[in-house]
Amino acid sequence: MTDSLRRLSDEGVAIWLDDMSRGRLVTNGLADLVRDKHVVGVTTNPTIFQKAISDSDLYDRQLRDLAHRGVGVEEALRMVTAYDVRGACDVFRPVYEASDGVDGRVSIEVDPRLAHETDKTVAEARQLWWLVDRPNLFIKIPATKAGLPAISQCLAEGISVNVTLIFSLQRYAEVVDAFLDGMERARAAGHDLSRLTSVASFFVSRVDTEIDKRLGKLGTSAATDLRGKAAIANARLAYEHFEKVLESDRWRALAAAGAHTQRPLWASTGVKDPEYDDTMYVIDLVTRDVVNTMPEATLDAVADHGVVRGDTVRGEYAGAHSVMDRLAEVGIDYDDVVAVLEDEGVSKFEVSWSELLESTSKELERLAGDPTV
Repeated sequence: MTDSLRRLSDEGVAIWLDDMSRGRLVTNGLADLVRDKHVVGVTTNPTIFQKAISDSDLYDRQLRDLAHRGVGVEEALRMVTAYDVRGACDVFRPVYEASDGVDGRVSIEVDPRLAHETDKTVAEARQLWWLVDRPNLFIKIPATKAGLPAISQCLAEGISVNVTLIFSLQRYAEVVDAFLDGMERARAAGHDLSRLTSVASFFVSRVDTEIDKRLGKLGTSAATDLRGKAAIANARLAYEHFEKVLESDRWRALAAAGAHTQRPLWASTGVKDPEYDDTMYVIDLVTRDVVNTMPEATLDAVADHGVVRGDTVRGEYAGAHSVMDRLAEVGIDYDDVVAVLEDEGVSKFEVSWSELLESTSKELERLAGDPTV
């Protein structure tokens, strides 16, 4: 069943799970994925935690204790999510050590309501880094304008960062610059660059969702022919930029000091359109030195019927540029698309965070009167 996943790993794709819950810890389900499906990392977000906490009573005891102590809902939420992430970090610690600190990473996100506030984002990142207290942690910071200096500052302080919500090629280039700046400052401060690293999470399927909607409104045959092609082309061009960065003097100096690359991470890889192959955002983005974080349904689909065809990125740059040119020719405004996606991405996580706070608050109220067991 896992031959396709093994092949994917052999081609240089790090397989991460885009999901987390306490149930995966207590049942050893997370460890089983490491053993059986080559999973070497985990990403989380507010939506994932909202579902995990709402759907399980495994959090009751901790929430009851927090309620009895009179802990506020926001701090209680940090304690609950940090507990799960810390446990996941421990599961992945052998992977982290075996990969020299590259994989075995688990991500936790800063409060998305801080996405446009640099100083508060850095303060929250410091708090989460201290609270989880594991070397294989990633702090997720959104790639907003305000997020860019926060990314640099956190790396400069020795905090490893998963840069999230990247949609545009221009913003990706800015993220890479923030990474290089932060790592250079970390080197100057004496941090061990071999244990400090970052990934750049490029969101994939949402690009097709937005562009396909616009193509559908155009209704021409030229527009219809471009459906389902924009997201993969966009990601391939991001990797083209990644390869160019590896040839820069700035990166070579950091590599000589022991730094690992800031690998592109393909996120949002679950297919939204049922007409599309449910493995396309994995199989069509295979190359070395990348991460693909998948919801479990996508992971299972790849294991069941994914056909890994070797590298499907590095030989496809000309075709990717052609797709983007054709999109412009039919009237798709790329800059507007990615601006809308970034705003929607932040907004969706803010909504999920608010729902998570609300459901956690209700649980604290419900459990406050229960006796401690």
